[in-house]
Amino acid sequence: MSIENNRAGAERYVKAFNSGDMDAAAECFAQDACNFGRPVGREGIRRVLKDIQQTFPDVKLETIDVVAEGDWVVERGYFSGTHRGVGKLPVNGGLLVGVPPTDRQFRVNHVHLYRMNDSMITDHYGLRDDLGMMQQLELLPSAAGRPDLPMKL
Repeated sequence: MSIENNRAGAERYVKAFNSGDMDAAAECFAQDACNFGRPVGREGIRRVLKDIQQTFPDVKLETIDVVAEGDWVVERGYFSGTHRGVGKLPVNGGLLVGVPPTDRQFRVNHVHLYRMNDSMITDHYGLRDDLGMMQQLELLPSAAGRPDLPMKL
């Protein structure tokens, strides 16, 4: 498969995700897809996506950069939403399972890595600033008001 087709497959996933159609987003994954190296299949991906949407009904992925080489597509951007639901699955670092909604918004950096085969995602890895998200949701203290911590490096 060409690099262009792989990139288009990853872009199709982000578009479906941002439209709120988590079923269509899950259909961008191979039937035997892995998430963070674990075989979960398309249905496991679907459950995770729906839990994210339940927790953040207005969730969005904002793409800043995309790099595609071989069978890998890497996307850098922002992950954002408003905490309006209670997480049930240990996604988002497992930090929001059972946590009542704060009705607060967040926007954090993220990087997603997709391994592609025939324009389908076969493997997914993601790196997100979950600590920053928790601070923006005011579920953890922020370092901003700490005079004992340097603000610049």
